[in-house]
Amino acid sequence: MTDTNITETRFDQFDLDPRIIQGLNDTGFEFCTPIQAESIPIAITGQDIAGEAQTGTGKTAAFMVACLDYLLKHPASDKRSLKQPRALILAPTRELAIQIHKDALCIGKYANLKFGLAYGGTGYDSQRKQLEEGVDILIGTPGRIIDYFKQHVFDLKACQCVVLDEADRMFDLGFIKDIRYLLNRCPAPQERLSLLFSATLSHRISELAYDHMNDPVEVRIKANTKTADKVKQTVYYPANDEKIPLLLGLMQSLESKRSIVFINTKRVAEDVDAWLEGNGIKSALLSGDVPQKKRQTLLKKFEDGEFDVMVATDVAARGLHIPEISHVFNFDLPQSGEDYVHRVGRTARAGASGAAISFACEDYAHYLMDIEEYIGHRVNNEPVTAELLTTPKPRAKRERRPRPGHQNSQRRSHSGGNRNQGRRHS
Repeated sequence: MTDTNITETRFDQFDLDPRIIQGLNDTGFEFCTPIQAESIPIAITGQDIAGEAQTGTGKTAAFMVACLDYLLKHPASDKRSLKQPRALILAPTRELAIQIHKDALCIGKYANLKFGLAYGGTGYDSQRKQLEEGVDILIGTPGRIIDYFKQHVFDLKACQCVVLDEADRMFDLGFIKDIRYLLNRCPAPQERLSLLFSATLSHRISELAYDHMNDPVEVRIKANTKTADKVKQTVYYPANDEKIPLLLGLMQSLESKRSIVFINTKRVAEDVDAWLEGNGIKSALLSGDVPQKKRQTLLKKFEDGEFDVMVATDVAARGLHIPEISHVFNFDLPQSGEDYVHRVGRTARAGASGAAISFACEDYAHYLMDIEEYIGHRVNNEPVTAELLTTPKPRAKRERRPRPGHQNSQRRSHSGGNRNQGRRHS
């Protein structure tokens, strides 16, 4: 395999436990990405790592391999009880926690370790029962894990490895106090392996590493741009009433196989989903108020190809690894460069190529300047031509449930409008 995102370093070149190599082989992982090639050989010596790499470059496999190898080479104490996990892996979102757990089951298939998963929104009693029965590696989100911890479902006194994934997002979502609470209840940094991975190693993250890690080695994988090199980025400047015709026209002309359409607000996401359905495009709608079980079902169906398009608010912008996303459409430009990077990062993962198409419309065009400043380059613009604008069929009719305090509000148009500009429902 030759690729700008894949090195010539093989996993079996490292001094890894053979059971991990077997799991990697079954998963199809043979060659390392740069973050894996540079961090794994350091981490398997027992040295803490603070790693920085852009989204979609294999950070999950990097810390999972290191964590599994450490546990296999450092057996648990005979005094450890069932209610004491040997490793704690924290993620900022439910979707990312689920994805990490999925990858752990694959890579650790032959490790004879029990993996537990804890996140909010569903499965409270079943998750609790699993932890009470004992797990070796606990993966989850801070809130639910702290809930169980305070109920004495488990303790962290025998924790040998701690992993913080998407540390920058932890700060963004206000989890830092929860993180410190859990870390302070683990063994001292000198008595465990600590791995921190993030898209950026900012000053605040470096401070966290200094306080709760044992002299970590910084591994920074710098790219020429903040977005993946193989993403073709394009921006169009449609009028508000041209956005749906342009989206449908582009989907037809580009023959996108599997796409995500990002929207800034839940209400507009519902409208766009209805337009797609009315025009014969099978789509799934993913927003923050979709129940967790339904969300997981939709993601699975999308991954299995039952839906061609996912319409999503930023709840789907981080942590999801859905293979073969050919196109990302920013129907609404996001309000920050960081959100843009993570939306775009849903395509061109692990060295594949992809396309990110953004609409700089009347309501959101002013965000483009900040986005371009953040990513460090101009986004190529294309004209909105008559050939690209499709005359849409009527959108699918759906019964809306009234929202508290909004019973008499008028239905929003598909354009996004000004009334909810700046409001986010993810």
